Amino acid sequence: MSTTIKLILGASVAVFACSQAMAQSAQPAADTGAHAPYGFGTDVSKAELAQFFSSIPDGRDLPEGSGTVMQGKKVYDTQCLACHGAKLEGGIGNRLIGGRGTLDANAGEGPPIKTVESYWPYATTLLDYIKRAMPFTAPGSLSNDDAYAVTAYILNQAHIVPDDAIMSKETLPKVEMPNRNGFRNAGR
Repeated sequence: MSTTIKLILGASVAVFACSQAMAQSAQPAADTGAHAPYGFGTDVSKAELAQFFSSIPDGRDLPEGSGTVMQGKKVYDTQCLACHGAKLEGGIGNRLIGGRGTLDANAGEGPPIKTVESYWPYATTLLDYIKRAMPFTAPGSLSNDDAYAVTAYILNQAHIVPDDAIMSKETLPKVEMPNRNGFRNAGR
């Protein structure tokens, strides 16, 4: 049997197996009283919905918890460094620091560099993004304390907060980001 035929047969078997598994999982479990798979037809709790709503910039709805710059370095080294680099310079993931002033139309040479220093207008948005989307391999897996700590570390490395900064729902909204006033209101 030729390699091409073997590949086609193998792919056909895989597609058939997947379709059978999907068909079985689509059958409601009427006997057990369980709801349909994927949660269709079930009530949604506030906690489940919370994962789809971002924090607002003034910090009213930030989670409990706190973290220091030093704690953040430890979390960064284990959870973030592989993608964002040892010096937050980027790699597989985006560069996180530097680029101040590069978004200004009159900045001069080169393209804008989108980083925490140049682009993010609110520190609360940074925490929200880290908490929901990072680390890339396990989004949403960081505890509130770890997310606050990583935020503190990144802000510190960007020279936005001091070495002894502690980020929490009380302190984070007070952080003045370098480009906070670099955005215009959309007028909506």
